[in-house]
Amino acid sequence: MFHLIVNADKIKGEGKQKLDEVLAVFSRAGKECEVHETLRAGHAAEIAREITSKEDNQALIAMGGDGTLHEVLNGISDVEKCSLGLIPFGSGNDFAECVNLPFEPSAAAEIIAFRAPTGIDYIQLESGLRSINAVGMGIDVEVLKRAYSDKKRGRKKYFSAFIKSVFHYKPGTYKVVHDGTEEEHTGIICCLGNGRQIGGGIQLFPEADVRDGYIDLIMVDCLTKFRTLLAFAKLNSGKVNKVREVTHVKCKRVCVTPVGETQKTIQAEGEIYEDIPLEAHIEERKLSFYLPEND
Repeated sequence: MFHLIVNADKIKGEGKQKLDEVLAVFSRAGKECEVHETLRAGHAAEIAREITSKEDNQALIAMGGDGTLHEVLNGISDVEKCSLGLIPFGSGNDFAECVNLPFEPSAAAEIIAFRAPTGIDYIQLESGLRSINAVGMGIDVEVLKRAYSDKKRGRKKYFSAFIKSVFHYKPGTYKVVHDGTEEEHTGIICCLGNGRQIGGGIQLFPEADVRDGYIDLIMVDCLTKFRTLLAFAKLNSGKVNKVREVTHVKCKRVCVTPVGETQKTIQAEGEIYEDIPLEAHIEERKLSFYLPEND
């Protein structure tokens, strides 16, 4: 049995046709599928929790973007006792792009219907929060807050929000401990990656691999506004590590502590959280996920 979790507002009009195409794929594969419609923020997590608390070995499918996937992952009672799939159908699809999932819903459904899941990593915060793509603090939080207040759609709103944030964001200071090594950085962002990109295509972690057993830690020290824009150009081409103010580390564990008045807000898959410590470790290949054949 597949449990497909989708935002009710997304399956109206053309969205209903896409859902029908997905269900037709599962029917052709001889797979039963129950559709669960979310009605509010946090509802996807509630649905996932209810399903997985009743019985093990459930297959959950998030039909949506990074936010829906994040909610479903965080609602699962025991990650090692279920499988998870994604049908990209949102405004932000960074994780789908990272693992090369097709953006056509029926094509993504075929991967789930006809392939077995495989183990991938995810980031486990000590607070209990899970992150499948990226979690961090700094200018990324401000960019998201601006983007969410913008009426633009898709990647345009993230680009616009980034440009505005460059000219208004105040750098913070962070004490960073990774695998026993302690550093202090004053800069614009401190972010942990499992996937390769954030913000609708910004390749912050070009060397990340969801099955390598490591967190990719990126710290960007203070830049002039001009060099920040140059760095952004390199981000979009996957050359962030060519920027001299960037520190990139692969690690198993990391703790980031804001110093002084530095903002403590974090974001995970675009979801914003207040006062949650950025202390995490990698869970290696414990999440069964439906991936394309060649990923």
